[in-house]
Amino acid sequence: MDAQKKQSQCENYASDIITIKEAQLRISPYVHRTPVLTSESLNLISGRKLYFKCECFQKGGAFKFRGACNAIFSLGDDQAAKGVVTHSSGNHAAAVSLAASLRGIPAYIVIPKNAPKCKVENVKRYGGQVVCSEATMQSRESIANEFRQKLEQFWFILSTISAL
Repeated sequence: MDAQKKQSQCENYASDIITIKEAQLRISPYVHRTPVLTSESLNLISGRKLYFKCECFQKGGAFKFRGACNAIFSLGDDQAAKGVVTHSSGNHAAAVSLAASLRGIPAYIVIPKNAPKCKVENVKRYGGQVVCSEATMQSRESIANEFRQKLEQFWFILSTISAL
């Protein structure tokens, strides 16, 4: 690949090494440095050296905390003071709740009525305020948007954050 084409691809990509390093610095006070493990048994089976990043040991139990933390700590103070609203029924909901709590701002999480109780309890435990919706994506998105518009002071974080 020629240098000009490679440069063009990098310019169109959402992240580059500089923004990744900035995100790393931004979130490092809040996230766990999770281990990378290997398995000789799986290496033998696969014929390769495999590495496993153990994000199950991350705060909130998943890698999603890194992205939520980066997004929430990237907000300016004026934006952050308004709080955040999102929709999710799983790890993203917990991650946004925890990151918002660490930032000292409110998090309003739209969760479908049929979400597992343990997921709802995680959101509450991490400081998120639960707003119930029907089980459809349309209902979740609609209620999140209505909630954001009704309150008008909230910053909206999409349900899929790809900050890192």
